[in-house]
Amino acid sequence: METTTRDPNEVARDLFDGLPDRYDALAEVLSFGQNRRWRREMVGHIRAPAGGRVLDVATGTAGVALAIAGTTPADVVGIDLTPAMLGRGLERVDESAATARIRLVVGRGEQLPFPDATFDALTFTYLLRYVADPAATLRELSRVVKPGGSIASLEFAVPGNAFWRFWWHGYTRLVLPVAGFATGGREWYEVGRFLGPSITQHYRRYPVPLILDAWRAAGLEDVEYRTMSLGGGIVMWARKPAR
Repeated sequence: METTTRDPNEVARDLFDGLPDRYDALAEVLSFGQNRRWRREMVGHIRAPAGGRVLDVATGTAGVALAIAGTTPADVVGIDLTPAMLGRGLERVDESAATARIRLVVGRGEQLPFPDATFDALTFTYLLRYVADPAATLRELSRVVKPGGSIASLEFAVPGNAFWRFWWHGYTRLVLPVAGFATGGREWYEVGRFLGPSITQHYRRYPVPLILDAWRAAGLEDVEYRTMSLGGGIVMWARKPAR
């Protein structure tokens, strides 16, 4: 897979560093009100035992980490490259009943600060558009998962059906910037304006079959996916072969 000329990590920090207080509300707008449903689908594809550990990459304000803690008996580590988002995540964790089971750390998905085979399961959300080399990132994510462990992801997608793709294009180019401005001001207007073209460009470079191949090349098997909400989101899952 090719790399981009600008560091995608910088793009993510520029977009989200000043937005944590309103992120969760706007995530629902950006996902057509489907974000929580998509998250449930993703979390439903991982398995972790009591006493196990799950890593949530690009955890942001810890929404997925909290969902994992609510549906599995495992401990959860959330990692994100934006300290401001993690600060809001810490507040949400402190307000929850899962404080003792969730730990948040600053870090990059491309270079995880954990030994090989540390986690029983791993999730990542809206990550691959913000890394320079998705295939290399998938190999790094796979590295820290134990043999037999599960991995699942959630990303925005472009509808395959021409009719729904037409309306998706109008929504992402027109409605999202306006909705972003109305709910979060100028900063969220920029996020709304950025999102649609970013998703389109990503799938031109990395269509779904190529991404599936990258999961397999990362040493994962039983790779499957499900498109969500008329193609506006996509959940993928796989497992790491047992020794």
